[in-house]
Amino acid sequence: MALLTAILVVLGALMASHAAAATFVYVGNAESNEIYVLQLDRQRGDLTVVEKVAIPGIEKPGISTPMSVSPDRRFLYVGTRGEPKVAAGFAIDQASGRLKHVASGPLADSLAYIATDRTGRFLLGASYPGHKVTVNPIGPPGTVQPPHQVLTDHPNAHSILADASNRHVLAATLGNDRVNQFKFDESTGMLAPNTPPSVRVKEKAGPRHFAFHPNGKLVYVLGELDGSVYVFDYDASTGLLKEKQTVSALPPDFQGKPSAADLHVTPDGKFLYASERTSSTLAGFRVDPAKGTLTPIGSVPTEKQPRGFNIDSSGRYLLAVGQLSHGLSSYAIDQATGKLTKLKEYPMGKNPNWIEIIDLP
Repeated sequence: MALLTAILVVLGALMASHAAAATFVYVGNAESNEIYVLQLDRQRGDLTVVEKVAIPGIEKPGISTPMSVSPDRRFLYVGTRGEPKVAAGFAIDQASGRLKHVASGPLADSLAYIATDRTGRFLLGASYPGHKVTVNPIGPPGTVQPPHQVLTDHPNAHSILADASNRHVLAATLGNDRVNQFKFDESTGMLAPNTPPSVRVKEKAGPRHFAFHPNGKLVYVLGELDGSVYVFDYDASTGLLKEKQTVSALPPDFQGKPSAADLHVTPDGKFLYASERTSSTLAGFRVDPAKGTLTPIGSVPTEKQPRGFNIDSSGRYLLAVGQLSHGLSSYAIDQATGKLTKLKEYPMGKNPNWIEIIDLP
């Protein structure tokens, strides 16, 4: 009886802890120079504004606000592309999701993309106008230090991420149609070219953003200039890529010049979505469970010029923002088909362009 009672107590505590957990959404608004903090209702998908936080010390707002959450979900880093060019670190209140500015550190250039490494000790950056890949140490938690590595000659670098092992880093450079392959020393935070140092996609594809599949064996790369998704096998032991499929993310009636922006995979690895700004649509794909290849499931209209979107940890909700509509649309993801069903629209600040979603505690 004593053992049973102890088990019930533990189960009760676990259930209470799960029930108390909450999901928070952070939206970067470039022109109004602020971050919207919202809470996501896990049952219905509704969003409630918690607070609106200004990014301090900014004299001139930039065109986007790339963001990254530390691996322990205690800090949010926000890059500014105006003046001064800094990464602002915010402590995340573990109960309320609210933000408190800790410090701002200098960036080497205007960064289109930032991401912490898997230890949370380094901030990786990709500079589109500066053609650079950068690494900033993170000193005391939440405090970005001056860059200690700046790699030049990376034309229109647009995204950068460490793999699950934290031993390899990939970076997409739109200007030369390459995905760069690096070795990463997590003790020093230094990047070194892998062998070979890059793989090339189709000419004029313009690789922009990419995503690792949850199984760690696949990488999906979105071509901004041709609106296609490139599927790669990924060797986690070597950090090397091998292309095996290309599929269009453009709607069937597409007209004009493609301008694909962002892509994400659901946490269970079953579906992938990509945003396209010219048509203001979200394209969906089924992921083959054995091969990782993609089958289109159709496109849906969304916010005007959807530069950024994200998916919650349950894989049930997709949230997309529009740079020109200054709003956010929420969607339910059908767990069997991947079809998106629009739920609600919400006003945001000016030029919302980036979304991070986390569960607390």
